[in-house]
Amino acid sequence: MRSPTGSVTVRVVASSSLCVLGDYAWDVLIRTNSELLRGGDTFGEVVLLPGGSAANVAVWAARAGTEVTFVGKIGRDQMGMLAREELVREGVHHRLIETDAHVTGSVAVFVDHTGERSMVSGHGADFYLLPSELPRPSISGASHLHLTAWSFFTDPPRSAAREAARVAKGSGATISFDPGSFQMIGDMGVETFLEVTTDIGVDLFFPNKEEAGVLTGSSEPQVAAERLSRMFAGSLIVMKLDADGALVCEHGEIHHIPPSSNRLVDATGAGDSFAGAFLSRWLKGADAVDAAGFAVGVAEWVIEHPGARPAPDAAIRAVLARP
Repeated sequence: MRSPTGSVTVRVVASSSLCVLGDYAWDVLIRTNSELLRGGDTFGEVVLLPGGSAANVAVWAARAGTEVTFVGKIGRDQMGMLAREELVREGVHHRLIETDAHVTGSVAVFVDHTGERSMVSGHGADFYLLPSELPRPSISGASHLHLTAWSFFTDPPRSAAREAARVAKGSGATISFDPGSFQMIGDMGVETFLEVTTDIGVDLFFPNKEEAGVLTGSSEPQVAAERLSRMFAGSLIVMKLDADGALVCEHGEIHHIPPSSNRLVDATGAGDSFAGAFLSRWLKGADAVDAAGFAVGVAEWVIEHPGARPAPDAAIRAVLARP
């Protein structure tokens, strides 16, 4: 938790309930077997999979045994109906606002032959969440609120996300935040991005190394983490380092969590699975280093499978069941 002066105090976990607010979208996953040449043709896979950064976090936290409520906006269409069914199947409570004005969100995800991904996000219903539509009891009743920058790049839904943060803080909850996309931060402008995110009371910040670099001007993860901790008023910084594991910056101390494997098939959703897994442990009282170690293991399994939240097999179920 954070004291009135902005310094970090001892965290007391009264409840592990988690509220995740943001985007639910369907990923149109396009994975090529060889390099895609301009004007050329190749074989690969084209599949429809559930996604959305915030929804991914909610699902992975639920898979790891955390009570989760997802708040978002969907179209009153078939994809919205499937979204409800998928969240129920995953054990995620949902407070979904429906609209006839916009379709349920979708994202084109291009995964190249090396496993690296690029994304094109459509402006679906998730981008039109309004403050008046927020299910305030669901937000104020949780011990922690997770937000992603996809709710901040445009307004709406920025005003709704900021209001959700105000409600959460007013009820004594902690807040985590994922900065979402280094390219979108650059398009928005770093100064503008910081203006609308550094004042919401972030306790836990989840950048990857590219996002950290854009925000701080440093390509050195340790330097960037220390700068981010100051920029976000002493927040716990948990940085995703892809093949190099993760880095934790807490109370000025730096801890590196090494990877155990690196068999990249599809990087889609790896950061979201990391955040969901981390929160599932941290909210139950685990220290940040232990939580990050658990999260690295989950994210490593995810990148070995196509999609942001592939169906669990025996291997990942064993990881998720670890005390």
